[in-house]
Amino acid sequence: MRIVMFYHSILSDWNHGNAHFLRGIVTELGQLGHQVTVYEPDNGWSYSNMLRDSGDAALRGFERAYPGLTGTRYRLESLDLDRALSGADLVIVHEWSDHELVRRLGEHRKSGGSYRLLFHDTHHRSVTDEQAMAAYDLSGFDGVLAYGAQIREIYLARGWAKRVWLWHEAADVRVFQPLQSPDKVGDVVWIGNWGDDERTEEIREFFVEPVRRLHLKGVVYGVRYPKEALQLLAEAGIGYGGWLPNFEVPRVFSRFRLTVHIPRRPYVEALPGIPTIRPFEALACGIPLVSAPWVDSDRLFTGGVDLLYARDGREMERQMQSLLHDPALAQSLAEHGRETILNRHTCRHRVEELLGICRQLGIG
Repeated sequence: MRIVMFYHSILSDWNHGNAHFLRGIVTELGQLGHQVTVYEPDNGWSYSNMLRDSGDAALRGFERAYPGLTGTRYRLESLDLDRALSGADLVIVHEWSDHELVRRLGEHRKSGGSYRLLFHDTHHRSVTDEQAMAAYDLSGFDGVLAYGAQIREIYLARGWAKRVWLWHEAADVRVFQPLQSPDKVGDVVWIGNWGDDERTEEIREFFVEPVRRLHLKGVVYGVRYPKEALQLLAEAGIGYGGWLPNFEVPRVFSRFRLTVHIPRRPYVEALPGIPTIRPFEALACGIPLVSAPWVDSDRLFTGGVDLLYARDGREMERQMQSLLHDPALAQSLAEHGRETILNRHTCRHRVEELLGICRQLGIG
């Protein structure tokens, strides 16, 4: 098939987690012989921040990690949809797209486009910014791909779409895999962005305080850390590594003994079943994982086998201790977690699901 995608960016993952999954999906589609073009807005905020943070070095690193992948830049005011969509069988537009782009794509489909048009939602805005999501005109779309069952139900209940498929994110195991490191440089690493006060207290409770109390060697990587956050880390003796290109994550994981997952509050409170992509990638890398609470209502993993959970900061402290002092437990957790990813949660699995959806839509 010829597949056209409109996403915020495939080139940059600076504070842009969807790029992780997009890269894996496009790679797998290409391996299966499909022709994929990814359009991203010219001078998007993630791309601009990446260049400001790391310059051309980040782009060169991306090209080494994902040879052959590229993004086609566009400006909305000059975008020629007839040309962009010529010969397309499937068109997917991400929910972080401009409302006008979504409207124009829907109108193009209704005016005789022979392709199938899908909307892809990978965010919590359906509950945290309902007004913005309701403003998307999806009347010309053939359906929605939702990365959690709860989001799927929201679209159906509010009448935003008539057909919605569950399409979880997954790990790109061509990139995310266990790497051998000659030595460990620390005990625990957390890779995540500070965000808009969506998990400030959770970061303190489930990472900073346990690391401080246990006198562990810990490091944090991520962006958008305000001065007070950096001071909090420093006072706890925790290192801060700044922005880490996502394809460098396996190398970093290989040098630490365990990692943690701290979900953002909107997912915990309003959208159970959505872990975001970080746990998939950590488990794929074969590093023991301890997670702050979230409800795995979509039954993605098995607690105590694939990963450990901690209900509060004190339990996180105990779980960290158990993994650091019981190598057999740590190894078993790492092996089972990776096996679950390989059996159920790779980007190849999600591409197969997508192709099944295409068959339901009469293409592919």
